[in-house]
Amino acid sequence: KVQATHPDCSVVLYFREQEAECLKILRSESQMPAPSGQPGQQGCLTEWDGVSCWSAVPVGESRAVSCPDILHIFKKSKAVIQRNCTESGWSFPSPSYSNACELESIGSTNDTEAKASYFVTIKMLYTCGYSTSLAALFLAIGIFSCFRKLHCTRNSIHIHFFCSFILRGAAVFIKDAVLFSDESIDHCTMSTVNCKAAIAFFHYSVLANFYWLLVEGMYLQTLLLLTFTSDKKYIWWYILMGWGVPMLTVCVWVVTRLQHDNHGCWDDYTSPYWWVIKAPILLAIFVNFLIFLNVTRMLAQKIRSPDISKNYKQQYMRLTKSTLLLIPLFGVHYVVFALFPEHIGVDARLYFELVLGSYQGFLVALLYCFLNGEVQFEIKRNWRKWQSSRESNIFNLATQDFTA
Repeated sequence: KVQATHPDCSVVLYFREQEAECLKILRSESQMPAPSGQPGQQGCLTEWDGVSCWSAVPVGESRAVSCPDILHIFKKSKAVIQRNCTESGWSFPSPSYSNACELESIGSTNDTEAKASYFVTIKMLYTCGYSTSLAALFLAIGIFSCFRKLHCTRNSIHIHFFCSFILRGAAVFIKDAVLFSDESIDHCTMSTVNCKAAIAFFHYSVLANFYWLLVEGMYLQTLLLLTFTSDKKYIWWYILMGWGVPMLTVCVWVVTRLQHDNHGCWDDYTSPYWWVIKAPILLAIFVNFLIFLNVTRMLAQKIRSPDISKNYKQQYMRLTKSTLLLIPLFGVHYVVFALFPEHIGVDARLYFELVLGSYQGFLVALLYCFLNGEVQFEIKRNWRKWQSSRESNIFNLATQDFTA
């Protein structure tokens, strides 16, 4: 099985590996002393013709090879290509590779151009989405930081949550800049420290994003379970989970790749070591989904309870609405693709994870900050206070001019 930086690079890496093995045989043959007393051409040396490796044979003999065994590129064929060793060297392959080995249908030039245009459109959409999300998230963090009355554990968790989205957006832009900024770079064999660091940072930001989603769900559940308990003592545990668990996971993944699978740019999803990253994400999604069901159940019980006053019921109704809006934020839609192989539903994955996912940060800022009644009240209060202070200063200035 060929592992590659990208699935499309499997062919390139396959032929590079075959060529390397062939050249290794050729070097070992060149180091062997020629037989004494037999001058002249004794045979054909091992040769790599760009497709197959032809082992050395004496003059007058021949070699036969089958078509390269590469799935999705060559159709299965029992055809054999033969070359003869003559006094002037190897003969041409007979039949030719193009006749013997039938290529799989890969589409026309128009299909290739359509796919290129499609990916360019996808990139424009998610670039616009992440830019919008980053602007909204920075503004939301500024609002929570500027107003003192908004400083609390709940909003502190929201700020960390916003930061995880900011890291995720920045990681996407960094990844694109490192891997795809220069079209002359051979991405199939690129294996630089910069590209590996960019991929590691990208995986860390994605993990942190999922685990801060989990923290938001755990915090909401804690509010409902421990109504009269101070939540400040839990904040450091939340921070440790949100930033620490992803850091530990990525460190384990980096060490594993360095020791056992240090090839390419580490952005392949065919490697079994990808589960070091994928398993914690699936765990966070699964636990968050259970929390979502439990929170919905508890809210339904509290709303139906006759012992709760009307004001508390209205508060729980607001929490219910927020929880229902948080379904996409809890990563429930990722469950649809989580257990399927990476090559299934690629187009749908692109839309969900890149296009729709790019606007997720904007949606978070909208729900937690811009549509938050407490935030709106504080902004209006400070706006009225600023206007009153401004009018007072203008009046004092006019009075001073009049008295002068």
